[in-house]
Amino acid sequence: MPMVDSMVVENDVEPLFAIGDHIDGLVNLPSPTFLDNDADPDIFFHRVDSDQIIYQPCRKRAKLIGKYLMGDALGEGSYGRVKEMLDTENLRRCAVKIMKKRKLRRIPNGEQNVQREIQLLKRLDHPNIIKLFDVIYDDVKQKMYMIMEYCVGELQEMLDSTEKKMFPIWQAHGYFCQILDGLEYLHSQGIVHKDIKPGNLLLATDGTLKISDFGVAERLNPFTADDLCRTSQGSPAFQAPEIANGLERFSGFKVDIWAAGVTLFNITTGKYPFEGENIYKLFENIGKGEFTVPEGVSDSLASLLRGMLDANPVNRLTIQKIRHHRWVCKNHHRNCPGVPIPPLTEGDALRCLTVLAYLEDEAQLDSSQFDESFSADDSVSSPSTPSRKKSFLKRPSFGSCKAQ
Repeated sequence: MPMVDSMVVENDVEPLFAIGDHIDGLVNLPSPTFLDNDADPDIFFHRVDSDQIIYQPCRKRAKLIGKYLMGDALGEGSYGRVKEMLDTENLRRCAVKIMKKRKLRRIPNGEQNVQREIQLLKRLDHPNIIKLFDVIYDDVKQKMYMIMEYCVGELQEMLDSTEKKMFPIWQAHGYFCQILDGLEYLHSQGIVHKDIKPGNLLLATDGTLKISDFGVAERLNPFTADDLCRTSQGSPAFQAPEIANGLERFSGFKVDIWAAGVTLFNITTGKYPFEGENIYKLFENIGKGEFTVPEGVSDSLASLLRGMLDANPVNRLTIQKIRHHRWVCKNHHRNCPGVPIPPLTEGDALRCLTVLAYLEDEAQLDSSQFDESFSADDSVSSPSTPSRKKSFLKRPSFGSCKAQ
């Protein structure tokens, strides 16, 4: 039996307990006489059974950041939390990445990576690239809000929800073609992503794949004659042999193609081409460039994987050659069901809008203030008395916030 330490009763009085914000129907409860008479009776803790306690979840409080209404948390990464948001002006569903400057300073190159991502996303506009809508800084709380396009899930999350950790061929083929479209656009803009992997490939509500996380991406000099890069901070399992072997300069575009090849290998087989007990052993295996295609993989897919995962970047397939490969050009039939996006919570398979609960609280808040402004005492306002009426879902942003 749980102990409720906040319950106070008077001797010989049978109490009625209610826990929560507002319990409908429980009104005009008699208070103990010692509270009215300011007496000092014997007070003790009362032990109650669970079935005697009425529970009610606390009401979700609305929080506005500028014109954006905050929703529930969607996830958390190394840089900060990601929450759902609603643009109150156009009712657009968004996602916000909330980052604390103090935390970014503790991450190597954290602030530089975030600023680089913001500058790159402002330049990009493609169906397969995540969109950045707004950036808000809070100088008082030392927080940064990146308001971005809402995505309902990521490929890695979908893979983890399946027993074999892989997609059907037709589904993997559809995602891979969209990866090619996004990569081709990035390379045409002189941008090397450097961290292509299932965890950075998101899905919009209509199923469109979005390449995200440009924290380690690099924009090449537009006047350079090649695509050589000198730094790489991507995930170890997706690094190319030239990086694992410690080359000072390497082709950035070929590094992205290698990572896309590892991604294709992973989503079609449920395995990785290179593994190791630790990062040193992993890089040693990657540097050798020797891997085995699992049994059951078609000859055309095996040919494509070997071409994309060629240890020699000179012989590695280009995006143009990949597009004309027979596996990519083939129309794969839907001979089995696809892998769905797993629900965040039980009973929410469609991942419904979480802002609705906060929207109701905001509506109640505005309604109550609207009623106050038109109470009997203030029914006629004088010129010297300003009206207290508030417009629905309109609240001035705090002065320390500035949009960029």
